[in-house]
Amino acid sequence: MEKKRKLFCEISPTTYAIALQKQIATRHIKNWLSKEKFATHRQEEKLPVVVYSSSNNMIKRGPGIDPQLQLNKAENIRLACSKMNGLIVNPGETFSFWKLVGKTSKRNGFAEGRVIINGRLVAGVGGGLCNLANTINLLVMHSPLTITELHHHSDALAPDPGGKRVPYSAGTSVNYNFVDYRFRNDTPQPVQLCAWCEGDDLFTELRTTREFDTTYRLVEEGHHFHKEENGHYYRISKIYRETLDRASGEVLSRRLQWDNRSRVMFDPSLIPQDQIE
Repeated sequence: MEKKRKLFCEISPTTYAIALQKQIATRHIKNWLSKEKFATHRQEEKLPVVVYSSSNNMIKRGPGIDPQLQLNKAENIRLACSKMNGLIVNPGETFSFWKLVGKTSKRNGFAEGRVIINGRLVAGVGGGLCNLANTINLLVMHSPLTITELHHHSDALAPDPGGKRVPYSAGTSVNYNFVDYRFRNDTPQPVQLCAWCEGDDLFTELRTTREFDTTYRLVEEGHHFHKEENGHYYRISKIYRETLDRASGEVLSRRLQWDNRSRVMFDPSLIPQDQIE
């Protein structure tokens, strides 16, 4: 059987760093040439209507999870929140995660957290910001805003807290600066992103000036875990997004958002046995 040839970025840490810098430089050029108008204005006063809100605990605990990297992740998220809290995204403007957060270097105050490199969880500066990007994505999924860039990674990085499964609770990937999370405001009214931390908890809100005519909900079907021939476990499910008329509650549309097949990145002995097929 022919051995699979490694990609250039997989040969060694040096080739990975070279490939990374090439991607970063390419994205800088694309941003410079882009005609997109990126949102930058922030204000302390909150817009009056909450479109959707979310909160989660930033610290994951369990076998094989380094507590120091978790604490560092929380600090990285606090720092990133301070760069975007209160952001106003006016009609026609685009939100870019990395345009706001900037380079995740120690010089800029970021610490080592967990990152995924070549399919493995390792320590890396700025690690954990996927948690914040995913939480923002959860807000946007419950609004009429247009997602223009989204990258998935495994949403099975840790066991579901309390055994409770929340669709899209994880799985949004960001990596400075070429793996971005972006959305555009194609509505006729401004929206505001609020993101802050209290203790070990992350809080986010999407606000606007008046209620939209539609509401949204996420529905997950066929959720289970499956062990494949390679010995790895995977989370399997289909996640749909439904658009509802606010006045009547009628479902106006239903769209598949993610045909989920995520490799389990935590100790598989922690998977609930009744969820394995």
